[in-house]
Amino acid sequence: MNSYGGGFDVDSKQKRVAELNQVTAQPDFWNDADKAQTVLKEQSNLKNVLGSWEKHQADLEEARFFLDLAKDEKSEEALGEAASKVAAVTKEMAQTELTQLLGGPDDRRNAIVTLHPGAGGTEAQDWAEILLRMYLRWCDRRGYRKEILDYQPGEEAGVKSVTFNVEGDYAYGYLKAEAGIHRLVRISPFDANSRRHTSFASVFVYPEVDDDIKIEINDDDLRVDTYRSSGAGGQHVNKTDSAVRLTHLPTNIVVACQNERSQHKNRAMAMKILKSRLYDLEIAKQKEKMESYHKTKKDIAWGSQIRSYVLHPYRLVKDHRTNVEIGNADAVLDGDLDQFIEAYLMQADEPA
Repeated sequence: MNSYGGGFDVDSKQKRVAELNQVTAQPDFWNDADKAQTVLKEQSNLKNVLGSWEKHQADLEEARFFLDLAKDEKSEEALGEAASKVAAVTKEMAQTELTQLLGGPDDRRNAIVTLHPGAGGTEAQDWAEILLRMYLRWCDRRGYRKEILDYQPGEEAGVKSVTFNVEGDYAYGYLKAEAGIHRLVRISPFDANSRRHTSFASVFVYPEVDDDIKIEINDDDLRVDTYRSSGAGGQHVNKTDSAVRLTHLPTNIVVACQNERSQHKNRAMAMKILKSRLYDLEIAKQKEKMESYHKTKKDIAWGSQIRSYVLHPYRLVKDHRTNVEIGNADAVLDGDLDQFIEAYLMQADEPA
């Protein structure tokens, strides 16, 4: 049996692709367009995975060739080439194996992320904006497209709340690892006495709902408010009431969008966010999770944090779920989050 990566069964995947090829070859394949799209998506995903495996195999064969050459001819140059190939394919295989952990039905979707500061006024609001910068930098590192949809600035600094979406393959699968309470310990730049402060902010992550997922929302269940956009200037400020806030009365979920100058476009994006929130809530109910969305809204305070960022009296970032620690706090706050995310995904994949 062809397999690698702790359970990556090549034979079964190749067999499944062959089955899907037979399905797509049927003359009535497009009679049900929704079903056809689902089949094509699965087929494409499997082909991408198998393509990665075949590339790894070819790279390993090339490394083996240079290794044999180095042995036969005692060539330092060939040995260096072999070592370089092995290092590259090892890194690529690790990424492929990590991708295999993202097998959930929503993991490949885009993500919608919302940040809220905890109690503490300006200090907590500034921490929320630091987190926003961290995630936007992480998106840049991965080549994901990001867009701020709703930005509510703090009175003096930071943000009261911010929502942004992230577009890219497996954006939700990776970012779901960041959902929870984040704690900061530092000397406050807003304290004239330079005392140490502890601040909290919450991160909520939802899969963006595609058009192929039907979420019914009755007009009678919605309250629609329009208002003037706010922000630090430029594109965030508008002289008309183009910003839109939607309240879903049955669940009391509130979403807003003020990114576009068109009220129509802002309402369409707000509806997309609302559908994602409702979809996330429905998935939680279907899986009979111990904590649905509202129950997981723990107090943004002591004892509930998933990660701590300590900048004084020492510098350390620690994830309390996986015990991963990184001393280079500046790099983490600059978007270097992959080690935390990978450890979380590996732990979540372990059998109970």
